Amino acid sequence: MLHVLTWPDLFICIFAVFFAYLVFGMAGFGSALIASPILALYIPVVKIVPLLALIDLTAAVINVARDGRRAEFSELRLIIPLMIIGSLIGAAILLMARPDVLVLVLGLFVVFYSLYSLFSGKTYRQFPAKAAIPFGLGGGVFRALFGSGGFLYAIYLTGRILDKEAFRITQTTLIGFSTLTRVIIFVVLGIYQDSSFLLLILAFIPAMLLGIYLGRQMTLKISRETFLKFINIIVLVSGLMLIYRYIFTL
Repeated sequence: MLHVLTWPDLFICIFAVFFAYLVFGMAGFGSALIASPILALYIPVVKIVPLLALIDLTAAVINVARDGRRAEFSELRLIIPLMIIGSLIGAAILLMARPDVLVLVLGLFVVFYSLYSLFSGKTYRQFPAKAAIPFGLGGGVFRALFGSGGFLYAIYLTGRILDKEAFRITQTTLIGFSTLTRVIIFVVLGIYQDSSFLLLILAFIPAMLLGIYLGRQMTLKISRETFLKFINIIVLVSGLMLIYRYIFTL
């Protein structure tokens, strides 16, 4: 894998990974959203998902090991079982039907929700615990279908957790748990047996480490209102990317 990349190409990919994990370090999600379009210009698309899955898992483990005590475990106990059920539902949908229209529906919902959150002037919107059901199931379903679901967890958690650090680490833990299942599948399939592929992942690890470190430092220095605006902007971009995917895969 490394031998097909020129040094300039590799540096561009490393910078894309750095910026993606700067966002991940701040928000606890969004790395694939940022990195995938750029990496796809240089790396086969079939390799990008397992590559980012392993790096995501590594980033999540590092964050949880350092700040895991600040996670809201009551929320994790609500979301994780629903995430698993949603993933099974998503896998079944993938086998039985073409879920293209779901991309459009989810994209429109996410775009309208994020725009409302950005321009309504409300800095906090309280969700009841039962809201975990649609968001947990939905996140699992869309994670299984399209590899994207973290923004649904983010919408839910911003309505449940006031402290931005607790939000960040709880979101990171959810993404890590979700990614773990995919990494296990890729290991079973032998995806990581390619030594050049593993070398490429190792080349990206320093950029990931620097990104999540600087992202965490930035999160600590900004206000909750600014942090929420940042989260909503990432959610908005996620929704727009889903709509783009729907339009250009017809």
